[in-house]
Amino acid sequence: MRRRQVIKLLGGAAAAWPIAASAQQRTMPLVGFLGSDSPDLYGDRLRAFRQGLKETGYVERENVAIEYRWAEGRNDQLPALAADLVRLGVDVLIGTTTPSVLALKAATTTIPIVFLVAGDPVALGLVASLNRPGGNLTGTTILGLEVGTKWLQLLHETVPTATTFAVLINPTSPNLAEAQTNDLQGAARSLGLQIHLLNASTVHDLESAFATIAQVRDGGLVVSSDSWFFAHIERIAALATRYRVPTIFAYRELPAAGGLMSYGADVTGAHRTVGTYAGRILNGEKPADLPVQQSTKLELVINQKTAKALGLTIPLSILGRADEVIE
Repeated sequence: MRRRQVIKLLGGAAAAWPIAASAQQRTMPLVGFLGSDSPDLYGDRLRAFRQGLKETGYVERENVAIEYRWAEGRNDQLPALAADLVRLGVDVLIGTTTPSVLALKAATTTIPIVFLVAGDPVALGLVASLNRPGGNLTGTTILGLEVGTKWLQLLHETVPTATTFAVLINPTSPNLAEAQTNDLQGAARSLGLQIHLLNASTVHDLESAFATIAQVRDGGLVVSSDSWFFAHIERIAALATRYRVPTIFAYRELPAAGGLMSYGADVTGAHRTVGTYAGRILNGEKPADLPVQQSTKLELVINQKTAKALGLTIPLSILGRADEVIE
C-alpha cells in the first residue's frame, strides 16, 4: 500500500497528529471525528467546528487532540472507522452525517456522541426527546426534508416551460432515499409537476444518470442531500456543465463548483454548534442533559455565471432572495 493511501485511511494529514496513544499516556482530552466524505470538502466546516471548540476553551493541539477518520464517500467503511475511534478511548465522538452518526451509535453506548443530522433525531432513534436526549447522544438538527418543495419551486421558476424534473437519489441509503422521494413526490403533485427518479451510488451511475437526463430532456435536476453526493459534488457539477443540466443541491458546494444553485441549511454554522457542544461535554456536562439544538437558517446560493452559460435568466424574484450570487 502506498504511503498516500495509508495517510488517507487514517483520515488525511490532520489524522496523522497526534499518533494514537492510550488513555493513560494522554496529557489532553481526545476527540474523535468521523466523516462520511473527504477532508478536502470540509475546510469551512472544520474551521467552524474548531471555532465552537475554541469558544468553550479548547484549541486543537494546544489543549485538545482530534483524531479524524474519513470514509471518502464509502458508507460501508463507517462501522470499522467508528470502531477504531472507540478503541482509542476518545472522550467524545463527533458525527456530522446520518450514516456516520448511526455507525457511532452502534459502536458505543458509553462514550458521548455529538451529532449533526438533517431530520428528526427522535425518529432516527438517536435520542428519547429533543429537550431531554436521555442517553449518550445529543447535537443539532438542520432542515433537510422540509426544503424539497422549495428545490422544485426554484428550478421551475428558473425553467418555467418544463413540467418534468429529474431527482437523483442514492439507493444504498434507503432511509434518506425513501423519505426524500416521498417528500419530492408530494411536492411535485402540489406544483402540478412530474419527477423522474434516477438512482446513483457509483461514479458510473452518475455518468449514466446525466446522459439519461439529457436524452429525455428533463427540465433540471434535484440532487438528494445524501452524503455520497456531497463527496462527489465536483464531478456532479462537471457533469451538469457537460450535459447542460440546471441542477440544485442542498449545500453551497455545488454552485461553488460550477453548478447552478443550492438551497439548504447553514451547515457551517451548525458545525460550530457541534464544536460548542463537544467542548461543553469535555468541560463536564452530560449529553443526556444537553437539549438538541434545531438550526432553522436557510441559504440560497446562485451561480449567475453558470446560468448565463446555460442560457437561463434567473428571475429577479429569486436573485433578490439569494444570500450569495456567484458572478
